[in-house]
Amino acid sequence: QVQLVASGGGLVQAGGSLRLSCAASGRTYSSYSVGWFRQTPGKEREFVLAIGWGGDITYGAEPTKGRFTISRDNDKNTAFLQMNSLKPEDTAVYYCAADSGWGYDTWSQGTRVTVFS
Repeated sequence: QVQLVASGGGLVQAGGSLRLSCAASGRTYSSYSVGWFRQTPGKEREFVLAIGWGGDITYGAEPTKGRFTISRDNDKNTAFLQMNSLKPEDTAVYYCAADSGWGYDTWSQGTRVTVFS
């Protein structure tokens, strides 16, 4: 079983950058795909990006393409979401989740990102 802790959120001016981290505990973390999602009040959770155990990437939210990148360091049991050129519409609570092959069944707590203009 994997447990996830998301961190790195904060307040940033539009055009700035943040890097979110998703730290995992559990010996089998390297066999999981890790995805990042975000949610704003009144809206459904939105898939942003995912990275497989071998580094293959699945792209999600169209507005983030070209600005957000995902990576992972299996030795450190950590995945990252690098967010550049942030816009006010990127303001959301961000979550990471692990997929062992049966869907995203393990979730982190949220980390809040606020982008102001």
